[in-house]
Amino acid sequence: MTKDKQIIIDLFNAKVRGKRPDLSSFNKRHAGRGGHWLEKQMGISHNASNSPDTNGFEMKNDTCGRTTFGDWSASHYIFRSEEYGLGRDKFMSVFGHYNGKKRRYSWSGKPIPKINTYNHFGQILLIDNDDNINILYSFKEDARPNKQSLIPTNLQKPTLLLAQWNAKWMQEKVENKFNKSGWFKCIKNADGIYTNIVFGDPISYKDWLRGVRKGLIFFDSGMYQGNSRNYSQWRADNSYWDLLVTETY
Repeated sequence: MTKDKQIIIDLFNAKVRGKRPDLSSFNKRHAGRGGHWLEKQMGISHNASNSPDTNGFEMKNDTCGRTTFGDWSASHYIFRSEEYGLGRDKFMSVFGHYNGKKRRYSWSGKPIPKINTYNHFGQILLIDNDDNINILYSFKEDARPNKQSLIPTNLQKPTLLLAQWNAKWMQEKVENKFNKSGWFKCIKNADGIYTNIVFGDPISYKDWLRGVRKGLIFFDSGMYQGNSRNYSQWRADNSYWDLLVTETY
């Protein structure tokens, strides 16, 4: 066992194992308060750095259902191109959907495509021969009944690139976090008490992309009008993360 890994295990044993998170001092409206508690216990400062959390390892918290790899915006969005004259808000009203309760458009949920399959909004996620990840739109595949009036004429194309994660861009994102020493996850039991810590090997972009190709790692956008953040989450079900575990303590 490496010294860096032993330091993490010792810290988990001293500060986390056997404890239920005390969230009384955290904002109750903040969904990530449990993760912030864990970061504090493990001596990790909350930050948006795209680098391993501690000692060359990326830390993950126990979650319900899904765990996030990272919030990684695309290297290209169509609304950043002057060619189409499409602003960010207009993009969401054309290619997203309207939330009547919140009275705003978003590019999240139903419009977001899965790998290799066109959805109702005419969008598909594809990986090209250069390992770029692309979200494409096809006017022909758009099944919305009002598409003729909704889609501007200059966007009524058989293939239109909405977003791209350039391979070099995404490789840097993935490998800066996960391809140093590896990753670890702190596990809770059914009573919400931390009981175990698990480790996984370093993950290269090629490894990670295999998960995307199989649909095991997926894009989960939360972009909405009125907020400048893109919320471009890449996630996987916990069952996939379980397959990556190599050591349990």
